[in-house]
Parts: sequence; structure tokens; C-alpha cells
Amino acid sequence: MKSDVEIAQSATMRPIQEIAEKLDIAEDDLELYGKYKAKVTPDAWERVKDRPNGKLILVTAINPTPAGEGKTTTSVGLADAFHRQGKKTVVALREPSLGPCFGMKGGAAGGGYAQVVPMEDINLHFTGDFHAITTAHNLLAAVIDNHIHQGNALGLDPRRITWKRVLDLNDRALRHVVIGLGGKAHGVPRETGFDITVASEMMAILCLADGLEDMKKRLGEILIGYTYDGRAVRADELNVTGALTLLFKDAIKPNLVQTLEGTPAFIHGGPFANIAHGCNSVMATKYALKFADYAITEAGFGADLGAEKFLDIKCRFAGLRPDAVVIVATVRALKMHGGLDKKELDKRDMEALEKGLANLTKHIENIQAFGLPAVVAINRFPTDTEEELAFVRRACEKLGASVALSEVWAKGGEGGLELADKVIEATKKENHFHYIYDVEESIPAKIEKIARTIYGADGVDFTKAAQKQLAEIEKLGLDKMPVCMAKTQYSLSDDPAKLGRPTGFRITVRELRVSAGAGFFVALTGNILTMPGLPKHPAAENMDIDANGKITGLF
Repeated sequence: MKSDVEIAQSATMRPIQEIAEKLDIAEDDLELYGKYKAKVTPDAWERVKDRPNGKLILVTAINPTPAGEGKTTTSVGLADAFHRQGKKTVVALREPSLGPCFGMKGGAAGGGYAQVVPMEDINLHFTGDFHAITTAHNLLAAVIDNHIHQGNALGLDPRRITWKRVLDLNDRALRHVVIGLGGKAHGVPRETGFDITVASEMMAILCLADGLEDMKKRLGEILIGYTYDGRAVRADELNVTGALTLLFKDAIKPNLVQTLEGTPAFIHGGPFANIAHGCNSVMATKYALKFADYAITEAGFGADLGAEKFLDIKCRFAGLRPDAVVIVATVRALKMHGGLDKKELDKRDMEALEKGLANLTKHIENIQAFGLPAVVAINRFPTDTEEELAFVRRACEKLGASVALSEVWAKGGEGGLELADKVIEATKKENHFHYIYDVEESIPAKIEKIARTIYGADGVDFTKAAQKQLAEIEKLGLDKMPVCMAKTQYSLSDDPAKLGRPTGFRITVRELRVSAGAGFFVALTGNILTMPGLPKHPAAENMDIDANGKITGLF
């Protein structure tokens, strides 16, 4: 079979105006970025904002493994299946980050015959949204250091500046740096560091704002650091909120592209789910709900991370209510969760499968804990046996979850027709959606509920540093916000080595960060890092481009 990039390159794409027509979006509502990409203007929203919403379907997964689960592929294939059935459908996804694209993960535009295109553009610079975030974030950082250098009228304590710089690449050497060296003319020396762009609070703000005015307000609320006497300082006090906002005048508009089968796709925003809230923009999701009868979206990594944040943060802020949740799993990944080595996943091992199934079981229980109907999509591989597939199906159905085989990677939308039928059935079931915690509860109580209910932990411990930060957040009156858990994606616990469904563990919160503009605080657990590093052999080593501009090695 062809590689992902070869399949994408051989696709016949429709002009983006034709794709827009499927959603009744007029050509005047498009800002074109070539033939196959466009931004949708706010004028389009004004015309449809009073329409009833379509059905909202969330796609999530088990805890990811090197065996692969295919969550984005399933999201795209499911949308194509609905499209084949004649349903007005749109898929809303996150934009890929260049860091993992050149690192270990590769691109994030689906795979096989269930991709969004133009795949190369989407995985690289796309429409420049991430560059806008990087520039705005670093503009604020530059203004902060200039303010200190020019006399520091606000009395900012250089030791307590919380606003770092960002770069959309994996670069561990930048995690901790010292700036301002070289003498008086080069600024005030202080320690700081870099995060990856997708971990920027401005990324979260872009994805949670409901328009440019809301974004401006949120940007001004960003907490940048503290004065010598402990007062919290907001970005608005530096008088650059307008300048920051204008950098987002285009980035805030959702991007419209298409799948290989011509299904409309909104791709906008891209916070990671292990260090941020892991969902595409509220605006893109709301556009999808107004322009289509079925809006399919995804949340990053497993249901313990992306789905929890989608439901507890994004839905809370945006007033969204999912109609059904799809949990993607593979027999191979479940066997790996059961202790089988990656090299042996092709062989039948019912003992490993039964043990690893506990991970999927927990995620089904988690979705049901939110009061939502769950559908399990078994992403089928050629090595899966009928016995293994039947075993997983019976176990899921015993828990009250519908099950469907998904073969969208190899067959596109045709391979997702069974799944589409099961999802439609699920949207008609009783829906008792509710949040896991109340924002008015204390920070420890909120984190404890997530840890016990979603992770299956015995409790939560705070380091001394986190306890000090907790007291400060409570003193500032910023504790009545949702919590964004920064945790390893590989395990339900905060230890990536504990696969399956671990028990008898506690979660350790080592740091609390306030994201006042985004409207939540971040709890960092375990050894989670907000600036990833490259693996020994980065994916970039296998990429190339020829004299005609043909790209190879991108996946």
C-alpha cells in the first residue's frame, strides 16, 4: 500500500469553494489561501448563529501506545462514512504542531485513505496560525524584559516572571536558559525558558475565545509575573493588549479544508492534551455545529486527558453538550497494555488481550461517568483474529457500550459505515451529561475528583512547592476555575511505565500554574515537560523534497 503522503499526493482535490458549498458557505465568506485552503469569515457566523445545533460527536481513545490507535484517522473516516450516507457532515480537528511532526509522532492529518488534505500544507505551515501564536507570545515576553530594562515602573520581580518564550519545535536545550547577558545594553539577566508553542496560554486562549473581542479581553488577563511585594501583574498593565490582539486578526478565523473524499473539515488551533487542554477551537466547533447536521471532533490522546478536558473545560466554557462519544482502540494496543512486547503484537495472545482490555474498560467507565453514551471503534488490523475481535466486542457490550469495527485506514469512508450506524444509534440514547467537578470547589477537591474518578488513583499529593503555589492562588482568588491536568498520556497514572489499568497509586502534583486569560489553572504531575525533546532518530531524518517540490517521508 502507498504511504500516507503518497496517497495524499495522488488525491484529486476539489476547489475549496465547492467544499464550502456543501455547507452552504458562500464564496464571499471565504478568504482563500490558494486553491484548497480558506478561512471562514465572521460574517458567515452572523448568518447562522441562531440556527439549531447539529449533533456533536466526540472521538477519543485508550491511552496511546507505540502500536498506534488511529484516533484522527477514525475521526476523518467516520466523517467520510456519514458523508457517504448523504448526511451533511463536517469534521473539526486540531492543527498539527511542527515539533512532533519532525520529532517522533510525525504529522497529524489522519492516515491511509482517511486523511485531510492538502496533507503537506496542514502538517507544515498551513495558514500561519501557529506563527501568529508564537509571535504574539514572544512579543509579550520581549515587552516584559524591555519594561524591566527601561526602569521597571511596575516593580516586577525578575525572579518571578512566569511568562516564558515559545517555539514550535522540540528543543530540550531551551527548557532552561539565562537571558540578558552581555552587559547593561543587553537587558537585565534572569533565568527563564522556552515552552513549545502548543503549550502557550495564547494557544489555549485562541481555542477558547468566541471572537476577537473576547480574545482581547482574555489576552489582557494573562498573569505575567509578580512584583517585589507579591502583587500579581496582568498583561494589560503593559499597554500592549491591542498589539497582541491584532496579531490574531486572521488566526482567529477557522480554517476550511477537505478530506480525501471531499468531506468538509475545519482545522483550527492545536493545544496538546498532555500539557494543555487538547481540543480544537471553540469557534471551529461552533461553526461545525451550525453548518452541519453532524459535527465530529476529537480530543487529544486518551479519554483520561483530552476527553476529560473537552468535557470539563471546553464544554463548560462554550456551553456544548456532546451527543455521543467514540472510543478508539486496537487489539494490538490492548495486547501491549497487557504486557506484550511491541515485536510480538501480531501473534495471538488472549491472556495479554484480557489483561490489556482493562485500559479500555476504564475509559468506557469514564465516559459513562460523564453521563454520555459510548461507542467503541475497534480499528482493525490484518493480523487481528476473529476470536480476539469477538472477545473485545463481548467485553464492551457487557459494559453497555456499542461496538463497531473500523477499517477506514484501508477503505476510507466505506470502512466506517458500521461505525456510523452505531454512532447514530448512540445519539438517540438517553444523555445525562454532567461535569466531574464543580468549579467552586477547592483546587485540591477538583484535582482529587479527577484523579479518583478518571484515573482510578487512591488520592493526590502536593509537593511543598505546589502547596506554596496553591496558597498563593487561593490568596489571589483565582482558585474557582477549571483545572487542566498536565499528565503523561501513556498511563492512567502519572507514571508512563504503568500500562493497562494500574491500581494502588497516587498522583503527585509538583507545580501549579495560573492561566488566568484562558480561564483555568494547570496542574503539572510526574515528570511532564512543557518543552519536549527530540528522539535519537527524529522523523526529520527521513524527510526530503526534490527539485520539483515533491515531499517524501512526511507521515
